[in-house]
Amino acid sequence: MSKNENSPGRESREHRSDNLVPDIKSCPSLIPQGSRLVPLILLTLMILAGTGTSFTPRQEIPLPQDPKGSLLKFLGITPSPESVDYVQNKAQFQLHTLLTEQRHQKTWNLSERIARDTAEGLRALFSVDEDIRLKLEALAADSRALERMADAVEETVLQKNRIYIYGCGATGRLAKQMESAFWRPFWARVKAEEKIWAKLEASLPADIADRLTGEMTGADRALISSLEGFEDLQLIGRLQLQDHGIRRGDAVICVTEGGETSSVIGTVLAAHDEWKSGPDYSAEKSAAKLFFVYNNPDDRLLPFLRSRTVLQEPGITKINLTTGPQAITGSTRMQATTIETFVVGSVLETAAERVLRRFLSRKEMARIGFEKELTLEARLRAFAPVLDEVKKSVPAVARLTDLEARTYGAGNFSTYFARKGLITVFIDSTERSPTFRLYPLDTVAEPKRKCWIQVWTPASDPKQAWQAFLERPFRGLKPEIYQKPFEEQVDDTYLRAAALASLKRAGDDQQNLYDFSFSDSNIKKRGPKKGDLGVAVLMSPEEIEIDNPGSPARAFLELFLKSGGRAALILVSEKEKFDSPAFPNAAENPVIRLAVDAANDPMAVRQHVALKMLINAHSTAVMTKLGRVVGNTMTNVSPSNLKLIGRATYLIQSHVNDVLSRPDWVKLEGTRPAVSYGEANAVLFDSIAFLRDKAGQTAEVALSIIRILESLREKRALGPEEALAVVQKMGLSRYLTTVTQPAK
Repeated sequence: MSKNENSPGRESREHRSDNLVPDIKSCPSLIPQGSRLVPLILLTLMILAGTGTSFTPRQEIPLPQDPKGSLLKFLGITPSPESVDYVQNKAQFQLHTLLTEQRHQKTWNLSERIARDTAEGLRALFSVDEDIRLKLEALAADSRALERMADAVEETVLQKNRIYIYGCGATGRLAKQMESAFWRPFWARVKAEEKIWAKLEASLPADIADRLTGEMTGADRALISSLEGFEDLQLIGRLQLQDHGIRRGDAVICVTEGGETSSVIGTVLAAHDEWKSGPDYSAEKSAAKLFFVYNNPDDRLLPFLRSRTVLQEPGITKINLTTGPQAITGSTRMQATTIETFVVGSVLETAAERVLRRFLSRKEMARIGFEKELTLEARLRAFAPVLDEVKKSVPAVARLTDLEARTYGAGNFSTYFARKGLITVFIDSTERSPTFRLYPLDTVAEPKRKCWIQVWTPASDPKQAWQAFLERPFRGLKPEIYQKPFEEQVDDTYLRAAALASLKRAGDDQQNLYDFSFSDSNIKKRGPKKGDLGVAVLMSPEEIEIDNPGSPARAFLELFLKSGGRAALILVSEKEKFDSPAFPNAAENPVIRLAVDAANDPMAVRQHVALKMLINAHSTAVMTKLGRVVGNTMTNVSPSNLKLIGRATYLIQSHVNDVLSRPDWVKLEGTRPAVSYGEANAVLFDSIAFLRDKAGQTAEVALSIIRILESLREKRALGPEEALAVVQKMGLSRYLTTVTQPAK
């Protein structure tokens, strides 16, 4: 840990400061007018055992079997130590006041709409992306902060220093995308132009492709699934920054959708400490190289100490990309990460162009993809036609959505194939697991497929597949760097245990557990069966492969069709039209075409963002059709870190209380006090413990909601086994539509 972390005003031990309750006085607008949310400062006052009292005292009813008495006593649940600790000491991670955690009005009844008409549901999802268009227009009109970031990247390249982009979860995968899909392929193409590179090599570092590092909390293994305990530690961000050797003078761009992620905050504060350690520290110079990118209004973040530490630091440039609530409540993998990807990618492209125009002629610039000089403002405005093109694809996407939903509903599997678009496709596939509580991607040790989806790329073995994915070798965390600090500098018992356990699953050896190769061995072991779905995703100029019998893409599609499965094609191309006799568009084998202009976009930012929006909406729609979204809330979220535990708790509380307040419930069952946050959290932790060793894809939130409501309805305490049987038989969405009918 940096010595400066022990400086006055900053706690040296992990989570000593983060455990403080929010400072409500610093943010009078924390609770929106008319909001039903419970102020965070009151959460720590809830009494878990006994009555589960909220801020309004309720009368104690002495009969424990009376469902209008203590809910926890009635259910036979004693709050676990983890639950007591969470409610009393983790108020800083109870984030349901953030704008990104609110429900968007445009998708309020998404699950009902998409059940009625898939295309209608998709249009609702894409309508929320209009919020991105509006924000980008505002940023184009005032791009001073983004111009500062572009200047920083340009200057860093010319100084032969390094660029470090860091995030966690969805933003961590974004950081990987910046490196592996945008930066590295671009500079590889530049260096392949020998005459052009000859003019550049005296002024630019020979290893320029290696000078940008995209890193995420937990390193490359976290691309597969989250590693518990890591996200909630500022310490790991500091350690990873040091592990990569990032120093004063390097450009550091830290991205967090919520604006409160501890590991990302730890990274930017550690980078700032590097600047402060110099004898001639200047906040102005530091802010010219350090950037914090986030997606919530400042007044919603200021109550959280760790966020406030960054937002009030003049030595860090803040870039607020708030667009509003997400299409799926809290699912920042969608609008928040989309605008971050587009903005940071546009900044990188702008900076690279400015560097190269110093040395190359117009003709040479055109040869590497910069046909004409483009301002950052113009790049930001280029989002609008991309969104328009994506929205035009709704009818074709709806056919694929229906097909994929039927595939899973029938007990079959899907395989996605990609090369140029691999990282964008891969990110969507891995993010389905925590968002919708699915099995994570299968390891090579699995005797048969469990995960609904797998991803393949042209490669002969697992190592080559990782190289194709990352454009470099796999990077893991080295225990000799991280273990001792975790043991000695993390005071929180639960976080320390979780982080040390995750460290064992974050090393270089993890790459051997996964095989994404479109190879003979993978086809033999996990190839398509009758009824399975294969989706080929091609980005320009890969469309020519469809009519080439010897191409990997053609072979992939034919493999599924010959196996009695279905095949689909997603094509992101400059071409307005695509018609192939080898793969004609049909209802059972749909083709989705996105015509996205690649002019002056040599890093393919626009094409990747178009593909991202399309497959994010598609995969969300698939899971909604399968009952894994209720309204527009992710009721199947996996509570794998402190933030997600808070989100899961609030989902339980809000859905249960919504039912208890319905007139038809009151008519049948009468009134009872609302379920408190503490009660909901206690039931959640009980569900987590019950499901920990259970096979399946059942979500703790659904189990908790049904257990509470069905117990109250039947006027007897259901055990978790009985509640699980209801979940498996009906699912939460259907259950909530029938819960106010008289119990049989």
